[in-house]
Parts: sequence; structure tokens; C-alpha cells
Amino acid sequence: MSTPFYVSPQQAMADRAEYARKGIARGRSLVVLQYADGIVFVGENPSRALHKFSEIYDRIGFAAAGKYNEYENLRIGGVRYADLRGYTYDRDDVTARGLANVYAQTLGTIFSSNAEKPYEVELVVAEVGATPDGDQIYRLPHDGSIVDEHGSVAVGGNAEQISTYLDQRHRDGMTLAEALKLAVQSLSRDTNGSEREIPAERLEVAVLDRTRPQQRKFKRIVGRQLERLLGEDGDAGASDAEEGADGAEPDAGSDAAADSASGSDSGSGSSGKGDKDDKGGKTDKGGKEK
Repeated sequence: MSTPFYVSPQQAMADRAEYARKGIARGRSLVVLQYADGIVFVGENPSRALHKFSEIYDRIGFAAAGKYNEYENLRIGGVRYADLRGYTYDRDDVTARGLANVYAQTLGTIFSSNAEKPYEVELVVAEVGATPDGDQIYRLPHDGSIVDEHGSVAVGGNAEQISTYLDQRHRDGMTLAEALKLAVQSLSRDTNGSEREIPAERLEVAVLDRTRPQQRKFKRIVGRQLERLLGEDGDAGASDAEEGADGAEPDAGSDAAADSASGSDSGSGSSGKGDKDDKGGKTDKGGKEK
């Protein structure tokens, strides 16, 4: 009888972590930045039907890099958690911190289990507050740990290089146009140090805008409005982000579609309106609209 092959727990965890990191690195990078009136999500995405960013709840947005079908399952689970908690208790009880804890438990359990491979995903959960001090951004790597970020964060692809670039240039109080331009500049830098141009039609941009009068703060920036923001000198305020007729569109969550053949998102993620239920006709016991 042959002796079973032994692998130390430390080596097994190191191998699983390396496997997950390689899968995440195959996806295109995305960045999340704070600006004066909220939080902006920016990523390179040539598809207009598949999205890397989506809404989870009123003030909470979701971004992910890595293997599509895995983070789509996590997104759907997050929407269900938020809907159930908001309906059972109160809408204000749904927070990014609570959602990040749920995701961390799921990712940590899968990562430490030998019965299945680790998820090749890295998540960002962001919540916009009433003031900039109330904004929350959490990064969740493949192993289920939670990293509390401030100012800016990058995941996927060459995230380390992009994060260094953003840390040196991002500042508090930036306008939406300034933050968007900085995000595009960081994404356009290749690993070898050269720069390339990313046209507006290949960008996916979404914001959590605290100045919106609606309870739901998430919306997308597309079309002519996105082109105007990229063309501004940085002196235009975030008021442009409130325009909706020619570019910005609210989002109620997102659907999904198939990933690339390599197993990474390669610039596409969950789509605009799917599993998030319409809250228009539901009210809780306090009379708050669901």
C-alpha cells in the first residue's frame, strides 16, 4: 500500500492563494474613487450590455474583478441579503459593512475548504454617506479578508501599479470630472510604463451620487455626458452628474452573461437590471417605501 502524498497546510494555502491571484489578474482592472459628491466606479469595458458594476441597495454599489460566474453568484446573494434585511427591519439597516461581512464569510469558507477550488474574484463594496466622512469602501480579496480603503482602490489586472499611481495623485474634494480623468489615466498605463488611449465608448462609469434627491444613489454615466466630463478642464462641478436625459441612467442591479473563454471577466461583468426587485409597491410597518 502506497503512502499518501503529504502537503503541509501552509503550502496548500499558499498554492490556493496563488491560483486565485492568477485568475484575478487575467481580468481587466477597475478603480473606485471618492470625489466631492460621492464615489465613482471606472473600468475599461468595450461591451455595452455587460457591466462590471451594479447596484446592491439604495446607497451601496458593487464592483468585481475575476471570474464572472463566481462573482455574479456573490452579487445575487448580496442583493437577496440586502432586500431581506431592508424589508424585515429598515432600509437604513442595510450597510456596506454588513454586506462586506457576509461576503467575507462566504469567501473565507470557500478558500479554506479543500472540497472545492477558491473563488477567483476580488470585490469592492462601497456605500455613499450623507457627507464625505460617511463614505465607506471595502475591498475583499479571494481569501475573505476585509480591507477598509479610503480615497481610492484598484482591483484586477495590474492593480498594484494602478494603486500606487492613484495614491500619489488622488486628493480629497476632487470634482467628478477630475476623479474620472485621474481614473482613466491610471487605467491607461500599461505594465511596461507606456500609456495608451482609452476612448469613451470603451469605458464603463457609474457613480454613487449623494446629491441625488432620490433614495437610490446609484446611476450610470454614459454617452454625451461621459464625453463632456472627460473633456472638461476639471473646473466643472459634479452637477453634470445629475443630468440624466443624455447619459446618466439609474440602475436597479444587474444581470449576467457568459465570461470570456479564459475564465476571467476581461472587461465585462454583470448587466443592468435583473435580480433586484422593484420596490415600488412594498412598504414596511413604519410606512417607508420599500
